[in-house]
Amino acid sequence: VVVTGSDDHLWKMWALPDRNIIMTAEGHADWLSGCCFHPRGTQLVTSSGATTVWIWDFSKCGCVLTLEGHAQAVWDCLWYSCGDFVASASMDNTSKIRDVNSERCRDTMCGHKDSVNSIEFLPFSNTVLTGSADKTLSLWNVRT
Repeated sequence: VVVTGSDDHLWKMWALPDRNIIMTAEGHADWLSGCCFHPRGTQLVTSSGATTVWIWDFSKCGCVLTLEGHAQAVWDCLWYSCGDFVASASMDNTSKIRDVNSERCRDTMCGHKDSVNSIEFLPFSNTVLTGSADKTLSLWNVRT
């Protein structure tokens, strides 16, 4: 399965190798910048230029949660390995960790001097890696 986004605010899920479209969805108010499957494969998280992160549920064929809080475009998003947390990286020089069950922001990581372009969890740990346009990588312990 491959997910693609486009400038027309649509994303499409494709089955490989036959290249059939499985699902198409629309909702973000601006371009799509990132997407990541839930660890159990039941949901998808997407990020966009509209400063939001959306969680899509395949069984409901739609968005079930919109996460706000970034001041500028969100470049990247991903799920934590347990599937209870979503991370996002933004042009506003911050990254965020959100608890999807309580719908709350658990941590905002500040310190980069330019756009945070990528974010990644170290599997099964409390460590997050961010990459920035300020030409630095930062390791964060989200527990502290």
